[in-house]
Amino acid sequence: MSIFSQKIGIDLGTANTLVFLPGKGIVLNEPSVVAVSEEDNEILAIGNEAKTMVGKTPDNIIAYRPMKDGVIADYRITEAMLRYYIRKALGRFAIFKPDVLVSVPAGVSSTERRAVVEAAVKAGAKNAYVIKEPILAAIGAGIPIHEARGHMIVDIGGGTTDVAVISLGGIVASTSVKVAGNKVDAAIAEYIKRTFNLAIGDKTAEEIKIKVGSAIPLEEELSITIKGRDLVTGLPRSVEIKTNEIVKAITRELRLMIEAIKTVLQDTPPELSSDIIDVGITMTGGSSQLRNMPELVFRRTGVKAKLADDALFCVAKGTGEALNHLEVYKKSIISKR
Repeated sequence: MSIFSQKIGIDLGTANTLVFLPGKGIVLNEPSVVAVSEEDNEILAIGNEAKTMVGKTPDNIIAYRPMKDGVIADYRITEAMLRYYIRKALGRFAIFKPDVLVSVPAGVSSTERRAVVEAAVKAGAKNAYVIKEPILAAIGAGIPIHEARGHMIVDIGGGTTDVAVISLGGIVASTSVKVAGNKVDAAIAEYIKRTFNLAIGDKTAEEIKIKVGSAIPLEEELSITIKGRDLVTGLPRSVEIKTNEIVKAITRELRLMIEAIKTVLQDTPPELSSDIIDVGITMTGGSSQLRNMPELVFRRTGVKAKLADDALFCVAKGTGEALNHLEVYKKSIISKR
């Protein structure tokens, strides 16, 4: 790889943005958050720095998530975010504009795809390409996507759950639902508010999910002590939460994810369905790491499911792989020179 053709892969997620450099791997993993001052609409901080401001900012600073449910909600801010990530990944001394490949959710419209491409070009890309996330997730999970066999991929991230059946390098059937990690966190916070009259923040809700959460009830429950604000007295208080309470709290969200999987299975041509039964479902994305998620999928659909290696990084790794073999993946790419 010559110095003249810098390439960057960006997994532009609702919760986190990951940047992949071929030959180096993932060089950056920061929250997709931008801090904006309300008066003059100026961008104050991006990524990690902005995330520390969430929930702790004075009123005149808003911490803003420009990717809402996996699509661009604010074009200008997304462009600034992309510019910051490209610059940070390449270092200040990059003379040549890089080729940039960005992942987009399977459900985005062509207008939204163009918006991502334009934002990347304006942010300093020489050529910008976008590929749908399920394809990248599959590539990153090591699935041979060009075979004439059906492979099902379920990518559960922060904002969206993308389900797709891939064969011959393209998406045969897919759906995208706006229920994923963030909604699970919100459901946990809501449950704790209802049950214990305790207000907790997003970070605490996420911590509960990671430390004790599960997709199915456990015989031997895990427990965690959490602190929050008592809604009656207004004073800090702590309570103990167990796994099975969390399972109950997030049933609705889990059900919507499973329904998305069932919908795609129902839309899949019979020939490919038999392949999927043989090879099973591959799960990627941060939120598919919820304990026993593959087991829940198996129980509800009858198809065995497994978690991909490095589930969190599959899409980012896929961008790297696709960048190295752009010709091979031309069919699934939309690009702009």
